[in-house]
Amino acid sequence: MPDLRVAFRLQVRPGLLDEYRAVHSPVRREMLEAIAASGRRSYSLFLDETDGTLFGYYEVDDDDAAQASLAASDVATQWEAQMGRFFDTLDGRADQAARRLPEVFHLESQLAEQGDA
Repeated sequence: MPDLRVAFRLQVRPGLLDEYRAVHSPVRREMLEAIAASGRRSYSLFLDETDGTLFGYYEVDDDDAAQASLAASDVATQWEAQMGRFFDTLDGRADQAARRLPEVFHLESQLAEQGDA
């Protein structure tokens, strides 16, 4: 399915918010390349600094293939091992164990369905 939109949520430990932000500014080039090579694009993370809620979003053609690509990447495996300590109640790698959020609205899809695109 082309242009699958994936949203997810994680909980960053409140005492580690500054450090979490710091390790993402900037992310190591090798990790950026691993994400891009997996097929994920338009990848963004948003952090609510009042409670540590992290919201992520990306687009991908095949999310299973993207996850498999990252799981097979030594760079991504090392990155996820380092990132695990930042999250509360995480069972497994953050890139695979994050709570997925169902899409309930997409402007362009509804406009196209109604013939207004």
